[in-house]
Amino acid sequence: MRPVAGYNDIVVALTGASGVIYGLRLIEVVSSIGITVHTIITENAEAILREECGPDSMRIIEERSSHVYKQYDWSSPLASSGFLMDAMVICPCTVKTLCTIASGISENVVTRCAAIALRKKVPLILVLRETPLNSIEIECMLKASIAGAIILPACPAFYHRPKRIDDLIDFVVGKILDVLKIPHKLYKKWSL
Repeated sequence: MRPVAGYNDIVVALTGASGVIYGLRLIEVVSSIGITVHTIITENAEAILREECGPDSMRIIEERSSHVYKQYDWSSPLASSGFLMDAMVICPCTVKTLCTIASGISENVVTRCAAIALRKKVPLILVLRETPLNSIEIECMLKASIAGAIILPACPAFYHRPKRIDDLIDFVVGKILDVLKIPHKLYKKWSL
């Protein structure tokens, strides 16, 4: 299958916020259209994945991803600026990950890969899954945005009259694909 919209390799990082289902679904959708997915998963994300999505969820990620890396796997090619990626999506993105990226700190493979994406002007989407936010966190969103990141909070809409929780998940994943200009039919676009 040929990749769409000029994308060959997308990095998807799952960090330890509730809402890992968004990352799992993103991996399913992107891999199904022929784009190679390189996944980074943190220890906390793995624990939350088991809790929120069930025991088979990690197997699904492994089957749908070309490679799966742990957060401190410094031997990963993703830790090198020589790795060619077309986009990176951190989904869900913890506030800690956001603030670390905004501060220019590469403490693990997730934040190192994000720093590389910003340096190379590769789309970096941060799918925040936290509320409420304090002024420090909002300032970090601004700093990350000025540096080139796209802040995409996991905020499902209701105008498309969702019937199932999957419809809400697909709405957020569809918004990620919209930013990447990848065609999809995950939700009905707004119209009067």
